[in-house]
Amino acid sequence: MKKFRPQPGFQVQAFRFALAPNASQEAALRSHCGAARAAYNWAVGWVTASWWQRRAEESYGVPADSLTEWRPWSLPSLRKAFNAAKHTDSRFAAWWEENSKEAYSTGLANASAAFDNYAKSKQGKRRGKRVGAPRFKSKRKARLACRFTTGTIRVDGDGRHVTLPRLGTLRTHEPTVKLLTRIQAGTARILSATVRHERGRWFVSLQAEVKQDIRRVERPGVAVGIDLGVKTLAVMADSTGEIRTVANPGHYDAARGQLRRASRAVSRRQGPDRRTGQKPSKRWEKANAARNRVHHRVANLRADALHKLTTAVAAEYGTVVVEDLGVGGMLRNRRLARRIADAGFGEIRRQLDYKTRQRHATRIVVADRWYPSSKTCSGCGAVKAKLPLHVRTYECDACGLVIDRDDNAALNLAALAAAAATGTGVAGDQDTAPAVSKPRGADRKTRATRPRRKAEAGRAGGATLPHQRQQEARDRTQPEALTLW
Repeated sequence: MKKFRPQPGFQVQAFRFALAPNASQEAALRSHCGAARAAYNWAVGWVTASWWQRRAEESYGVPADSLTEWRPWSLPSLRKAFNAAKHTDSRFAAWWEENSKEAYSTGLANASAAFDNYAKSKQGKRRGKRVGAPRFKSKRKARLACRFTTGTIRVDGDGRHVTLPRLGTLRTHEPTVKLLTRIQAGTARILSATVRHERGRWFVSLQAEVKQDIRRVERPGVAVGIDLGVKTLAVMADSTGEIRTVANPGHYDAARGQLRRASRAVSRRQGPDRRTGQKPSKRWEKANAARNRVHHRVANLRADALHKLTTAVAAEYGTVVVEDLGVGGMLRNRRLARRIADAGFGEIRRQLDYKTRQRHATRIVVADRWYPSSKTCSGCGAVKAKLPLHVRTYECDACGLVIDRDDNAALNLAALAAAAATGTGVAGDQDTAPAVSKPRGADRKTRATRPRRKAEAGRAGGATLPHQRQQEARDRTQPEALTLW
């Protein structure tokens, strides 16, 4: 599928609104999302069937030139094959006409993207963790979502309804004025719509091509360094020397007592059991819904707080310096994982990235992951070899500076803005050497560590760890379907 590129002076922006569907409309929404999941599962089964067929034929000694042909997974190929099969396949023949064609196209597009990610990961062309072959989506666990790209997609003139293909006119829980005024002024055009069920309610996300409206920041010549933490969510130090702290709201910790009581009520009801086929009782469903409302409220409060913080920062400073934190590795710390996840470090960086570039056209600088912001003295630049996490006050051995650890890190990050502008390489320039020497070879990736007992057992008897055995099992069961690509 060709990637959409906005016109000069325009940018693609999403407008998200909560929906308030009635009973019949909610049933139609669930039907469309279920159709997308069914089409995805069909595509996964249709493509992988040729893989297993070839593997079976090879085991019988069939020559390579006589093996079953590989089935392609491009979106046009999947659409063509699905349109030919939906009339005769018993899984679709009786009900496929009840939903929009966009529902099935959503599932096929997701399957095509999943196979592409698997191919790129296996060939070493995709960054991040290794991606396995696509698997079937469970009706019980799959997220309800469906995307519409053609047909009638509009925001009604009353500002309280949206119209989608086959679903008709749906009432929104909140006004749609922020998008409607742009459409009426001719500065926005709707491209697609995605309906999704999350946090206990339905949402519609309208992707629109919007005329860029760059807003001037309050202090364009000032840079700010942001040091994120658990006890204090953010310590912000600007290039003028001013330091501000943002307390960590701790929404999840504040709701743990309420969640404990709600979870206790759920555990005392008759819940579902897939092994015996036991259905949940009405009282269990009611208690589970009450517990989910607490989780949804915590998620909404966290999202609101992070948006307010990042919006204020992006609207004030001309340059924002953030750290390239390895949040995935930090979450492996069982003592801090809950608080780190509640703080939302990755979400803060994601929001600052697009808000600085798209809304204000300002600069964001990402410090290298191994830059010692906490170990470097903000006064003289001396670097400590070690600085344990429990040491919260930085004391410089060279100049005698005594300062809070987080304040010192934020000042060092703010100083990186000038270094990045001059191209000294401290802030992650590609073609220059780092200006600050990093002790103990910290510019290299940390080795993966293992518990001592397991490591010694592996060295002594050649034993493998559980995650290694799981990966070897996946390699044995997944057919080598990409050897020809």
